[in-house]
Amino acid sequence: MSPDLARPLEIPAPAPGRSLLLDDIGVLVTNDPGRGPWTAPLPDAAVVVADGRIAWVGRSVDAPTCDERWSAEGRTVLPGWVDSHAHLVFAGDRSAEFAARMADRPYVAGGIRTTVAATRAATDEALRARAVALVAEMRRQGTTTVEIKSGYGLDVATERRSLAIARELTDETTFLGAHVVPEEYVGRPDDYVDLVLGEMLDACAPHARWVDVFCEVGAFDLDQSRRVLEAGLARGLGARVHGHQLSRTGAVALAVELGAASVDHCTELDAEDVALLAGAAPAVPDGTTQGVAGRGTVATLLPVVELSTRRPMPDARALLDAGATVALATDCNPGSGYSSSMPLAVALAVIQARMTPAEAVWAATAGGAAALRRADVGRVTVGARADLQVLDAPDPVHVAYRPGVPLVTAVLGGTARARLP
Repeated sequence: MSPDLARPLEIPAPAPGRSLLLDDIGVLVTNDPGRGPWTAPLPDAAVVVADGRIAWVGRSVDAPTCDERWSAEGRTVLPGWVDSHAHLVFAGDRSAEFAARMADRPYVAGGIRTTVAATRAATDEALRARAVALVAEMRRQGTTTVEIKSGYGLDVATERRSLAIARELTDETTFLGAHVVPEEYVGRPDDYVDLVLGEMLDACAPHARWVDVFCEVGAFDLDQSRRVLEAGLARGLGARVHGHQLSRTGAVALAVELGAASVDHCTELDAEDVALLAGAAPAVPDGTTQGVAGRGTVATLLPVVELSTRRPMPDARALLDAGATVALATDCNPGSGYSSSMPLAVALAVIQARMTPAEAVWAATAGGAAALRRADVGRVTVGARADLQVLDAPDPVHVAYRPGVPLVTAVLGGTARARLP
């Protein structure tokens, strides 16, 4: 084990055809509905990894013989965090905007245009270097799957190259040309939407798995958002929605109607919105519904943004009590929340948004997988990807109990293609 918690180890993956036993696990978070609710913890556990997948899960005493062994030395092992909402391809800095906001100037949609100007002017090399650094920073904190959006180009060329760079780092790439209306289209939002649906979508769809839209006052209205999402769906992309961050726009109803995988932010909800999300829930941890890869709409909460913008936290308790599926993500971006820390998102969800530690850990792993319609990440079950993190803690509650402490000591696997230095 590394004594330097700020620089966790990469657990060496076994060569093809060979097996690796991870044993002496104090508590294993499986997220396996067959083992119990929520995190379904398994004490005194072991995991066998072969060919990048989980091949066996059980008690250490029952573990089979493998080609290689790695001891967790009594530590906690979790699935790697699944960060299903992040904006990592950008240039520039908005710390002055943050400082102004902390001096009681409220956040509104539009500061994005500052980043757009810097991103358009940046070279591919500069954009790539920033994104690689952020993915590596995430990995040091246990994130093994990350979604990356475009949205800081807002012209055809920069949106396309942003997505091409994102695709080098993850398969979970999202076309967010409809982030805000750029300066050159101010006063002509419908003309910009036409560009997004046409030439921009043509250039970006080959590099994207998802289409997204910021349905918000100051960005795109409900009709414009519908046009963007329907065009992306027609091109074979899955739908995601930025919705109900600052106001109730009808984005939740639109997301559910169109079968979007998630609606993200969900800060401003009423009882009708909560009921819609509960009715569209794709998965619950007791395994009684469709499962994490099924259709349905997840409510993805981004509590770091509320922290950074001094706004009320989303009502996670209302969503969970109604039966909605909840995910947690960072929304790492240069304006409204520049943090890559999934542990911080988990801690805020517990301390400020009234989730239990088990609910929050599930939401940051299996919940994120549900938001990406992935059945192969976010859980430790036979056949899932061997994407694991090791915590220097006796149980997963410590992620929230010790906020800000770098507990990750080792990482294995991951679909985010950046490794620790």
